[in-house]
Amino acid sequence: MENNLELREFICEVGRRAYAREMGAANDGNISVLLDDGTLLCTPTGVSKGFMKPEMICHIERSGKPIGDGRYRPSTEMGMHLCVYDHRDDVRSVVHAHPLYATVHAICGKPLTQQIMPESTMFLGEVPLTPYGLPSTPELSDAIIPYLQRHDALLLENHGALTYGHDLNSAYFKMEALDYYAKVVYLAASYGGAKEFNADQIERLLDVRRKHFNQPGRHPFLNL
Repeated sequence: MENNLELREFICEVGRRAYAREMGAANDGNISVLLDDGTLLCTPTGVSKGFMKPEMICHIERSGKPIGDGRYRPSTEMGMHLCVYDHRDDVRSVVHAHPLYATVHAICGKPLTQQIMPESTMFLGEVPLTPYGLPSTPELSDAIIPYLQRHDALLLENHGALTYGHDLNSAYFKMEALDYYAKVVYLAASYGGAKEFNADQIERLLDVRRKHFNQPGRHPFLNL
């Protein structure tokens, strides 16, 4: 357990943040980090993300096979995480959660496409809705593959959300940003709907990103 202790502690901290922000009930969600040697640390199955301890974090091979014979077993949705790593060699961390407002969009079949806030336009662009796939099966991995090259955040139909980035901080903050975006869209609808940016305003925001933010990852409006 002493190996990567600081990173294990940080995974637990991110789990607590997600749980505190109501990004999942009970044992929902999972987190993984790809290590330099090609193996991964990931959250265990059957444990609330708000109450994890470093010794609960699982160590697995790139194939998904557990390393060692610890008490805790890896999340059953690691196949989806491994799919992301297989298709995006720039990604080092994946976060899956059920954030409330994003999940409402996912279960209602509504992708996030409105360009209404500078931050969401610059850093997410839009968040597509992937087809439904049965959780913990290859169906779920197959459903996300067509979207991985252009997007860093996805809504999973009738399920939740998935984000990924060059490190754990990046992957998790995209989940926060995704849910805030979804919340604003949801609440704005009760006021008649949000006022959207025009094409010129969108392009100027993208130019700000190009000039002032060294932001790794992919963006659907940019050739990154």
